[in-house]
Amino acid sequence: MTPNLKYLHAYPFEKLAQLKSGIVPPIDKPPIVLSIGEPTHDTPHFIHETLITHLQGLAKYPSTKGLPELRLAIAGWLAKRFQVPPDVIDPETQILPVSGTREALFSFAQCIIDPAKKPIIIMPNPFYQIYEGAALLAGAEPYYLNTLEESGYLPDFDSVPEEIWQRCQLIYICSPGNPSGSVISQASHEKLINLAEKYDFVIASDECYSELYDDESNPPAGLLQTAFAMGNTAFKGCVVFHSLSKRSNAPGLRSGFVAGDADILHHYFQYRTYQGCAMPLSTQHASIKAWQDETHVKENRQHYRDKFTAFITILDEVCVINKPPAGFYVWLKTPIADTEFAQKLFAQENVTVLPGSYLSRTFAGINPGQNHVRIALVAPLDECIKAAHRIKNFLNTL
Repeated sequence: MTPNLKYLHAYPFEKLAQLKSGIVPPIDKPPIVLSIGEPTHDTPHFIHETLITHLQGLAKYPSTKGLPELRLAIAGWLAKRFQVPPDVIDPETQILPVSGTREALFSFAQCIIDPAKKPIIIMPNPFYQIYEGAALLAGAEPYYLNTLEESGYLPDFDSVPEEIWQRCQLIYICSPGNPSGSVISQASHEKLINLAEKYDFVIASDECYSELYDDESNPPAGLLQTAFAMGNTAFKGCVVFHSLSKRSNAPGLRSGFVAGDADILHHYFQYRTYQGCAMPLSTQHASIKAWQDETHVKENRQHYRDKFTAFITILDEVCVINKPPAGFYVWLKTPIADTEFAQKLFAQENVTVLPGSYLSRTFAGINPGQNHVRIALVAPLDECIKAAHRIKNFLNTL
């Protein structure tokens, strides 16, 4: 066994199961689960139809690089969404389909990191735990960049010491953020791109929540968008990760892509040919249709807006609660310890939320997830409304 396995932490949902163990919630209140970021809106019917239509593709091995038509559809979507001329992104060298961005975010570090050079991987704190696991199993040291309320829950790149940048080989960023929904500005992207050029590290930008935003006229900027605006037209040092899981309510499709620096993707493609992770042909055809359609995505955003409005309207009478600019999470401050809050809320109201401290590590004397809970507004509107009333009742007992 690799000795690095011993460094892995228990996953947040394992900890949550232990926290709830032995508690019997009131039987007259049906369970409402808002702890997992799994979309429950209907997957568009045309995705189902396309999958079924192309099931004959099961008789063929798919290629790691994917169908040219899929890469072309992705390039077209990227160019239109992030204001890049359509001839700038090369579907042949700058795009790789992946079987969900979870596996790509993990395997990317295994390809990029040289463990012989005492590498550091920087990541936001709180974070998606795949970043940390990827770092530890690649033989790198995680450096946690605390994202705090006073900084708008955004990473402060100026706080990183130079000796850390000098050892950094890879940085994960997440915008819109999980769990806060905060959006990294183009100015911050520019600062990070300049740092990457100076210290020779790679930026892995997790943009899986980029299509869930509140202001229809102001979509979050992407890393490639900023790089192009800076004149970095080859996207040197920049790689983005996108998925259909949140955008198209298709987490079970396991479909996403990686795009950016052609030289980096050349090596990552070589790595992936050995990993054996090619996307099934039927999934590729369904993905083409999904990336070419925006109507269902706009409808999806409106569903989340409706839930945020209803949820916040009920709770803002009893607590400080703000609508995030993007994503589908409420990052709620708690008047008691986050673990106690989650445990008692489950015990009294049969509502499950995730303690913020389970999503973060204590670093520089601070656990930035403490006294927060992550609430995923993924349930249907009526369940989110019921949950808000139950949380309100619970808060009134504290």
